[in-house]
Amino acid sequence: MSFDGIFTHLIVKELTDQLQNGRVQKIQQPYEHEIVLIIRANRQNHKLLLSANPNYARIQLTQVQYDNPSTPPNFALMLRKYLEGAHLQSIEQVKNDRIVYFTFSHRDELGDLENIVLVAELMGRHSTILLLNQSNGKILDAVKHIGLSQNTYRTLLPGAKYIAPPQQEVLDPFTADNTQIFDRISTLPVLDGKALQSQFQGLGRDTANELAFRLNEKPNEKMTVWKEFFTELTQNIQPTYLKTEKKEFFTPIFYRHLETQQTKVNSYTTLSELLDAYYWDKAERDRVKEQGNVLIKRVENEIKRNKTKLKKREKTLADSKNAEEFRQKGELLTTFMNQVPRGQSEVELPNYYKENQPLIISLDPALSPSQNAQRYFQRYQKLRNAVKVVGQQIQETKDELTYLESVMAQIELASPKDLKIIREELVAQGYIKAQKKKRKKQEKRSQPEHFTASDGTSILVGKNNLQNDRLTMKTAKKTDYWLHVQNIPGSHVIVQSSEPTEETIEEAAKLAAYFSKYRFSSSVPVDLVQVKHIRKPNGAKPGFVIYENQTTYFVTPSKQDTEQLQKT
Repeated sequence: MSFDGIFTHLIVKELTDQLQNGRVQKIQQPYEHEIVLIIRANRQNHKLLLSANPNYARIQLTQVQYDNPSTPPNFALMLRKYLEGAHLQSIEQVKNDRIVYFTFSHRDELGDLENIVLVAELMGRHSTILLLNQSNGKILDAVKHIGLSQNTYRTLLPGAKYIAPPQQEVLDPFTADNTQIFDRISTLPVLDGKALQSQFQGLGRDTANELAFRLNEKPNEKMTVWKEFFTELTQNIQPTYLKTEKKEFFTPIFYRHLETQQTKVNSYTTLSELLDAYYWDKAERDRVKEQGNVLIKRVENEIKRNKTKLKKREKTLADSKNAEEFRQKGELLTTFMNQVPRGQSEVELPNYYKENQPLIISLDPALSPSQNAQRYFQRYQKLRNAVKVVGQQIQETKDELTYLESVMAQIELASPKDLKIIREELVAQGYIKAQKKKRKKQEKRSQPEHFTASDGTSILVGKNNLQNDRLTMKTAKKTDYWLHVQNIPGSHVIVQSSEPTEETIEEAAKLAAYFSKYRFSSSVPVDLVQVKHIRKPNGAKPGFVIYENQTTYFVTPSKQDTEQLQKT
């Protein structure tokens, strides 16, 4: 479902129960449209995420770890000025709309108490986050600045008076009385989700379809069904993640109209946990695509260039097979020099290489017979010389393509924090120019991701080619075991044991398959070999190794198995 007014109503209640009277400890802005407030409440710290991302706008508590930019954005600085140390007084939803007010109390520069309101408007591509002075209703700052040229109804700029989005003439299903609700339902010519959305505020398409589905099950008991539905929403929520063959849904209770034989259902304790599960991977992919766009384009261009180069070199190799034909034509022209006319474009001569069968030989009219013969000898010699090096050049180009495709696969699988390391790798390999930066404190070298097998064995997974190299060639012991998907780009996986169990090997194989281009495939071939049987050729690109004595396992990777290994 979308983050509709119904879900907003329920998440506001959940946040209020967790955060009421909490104190703001830290404020972060890890991404352009996302804010994280660390709030101390009920003797523990909570991470409140407010997202105005056009595709993933939401509010929730989150367990996700975010990396923050070295220089905080201006909006984050403004939030810190007004909200650090402030107490959360209330969280209120505007009717049943997707607008939420977080009201904080803090002391101004003179020490007087004043209320500051953080507004989250969760409206798709129009989503935004604003900071208001409650006393005068003026905007202190906004995560997106909107001027009159962009919106004639209202401006969202510092100093402007805050104007709420326009309201529709629809009923709030949580506050409307039974008579109003019954009148609206009874007058609908067709009782479907679209019709309900036109009459009641905050019903997303999935919620409206579910309500219509239940109402149509018992057409003579509409008000009873209506009350049962909203009672279940408010008193018996069951955060649910449903996956069908084509789509995924998050719902506050189980929506029966979405159920099919292929539907996979997972339940969660809180709405926030549900949102972490639903949005995390999607938001990560979106951020990687956004932040890694320059890297993706660069690697795509290099792949295209190398494919063109490979095609030309393979043509040269194919042409070299005709080298002998050029030599023969040169010999024939030399032998029958006195029969070769000047100024002609071709000549027919007996070919003593094929029982004197007539052979038509093309000529350059501007050249003499002798020069035409020398031209064929030169082409013969050029192709002979090309054969000596073109085979090696073709292999080098294929190796480079394999490397670039492995980098592209890593970008596709990367988290935003991995992109920096991949960029450094491309700089080191000469694909991207290094940026001149001010001298900064030396950062720690990135480390492979650590997993724990069911029996407690450590499993390490490289997330880029530099990590793969260090992991396999330096970190791993010769007696450890190494895994990699067969003949496809993917991560190096090391099982830190000289005698791993079959269960551990299978778990590691699933990790190798998951962190590869075969992530969404079944029966993925994964090679297992002891590290002592691996070597890296001189001059090979990062991440490239050769090995022998391998055993191949066939596994089906899954996100659930991967998360389970992380938890254990």
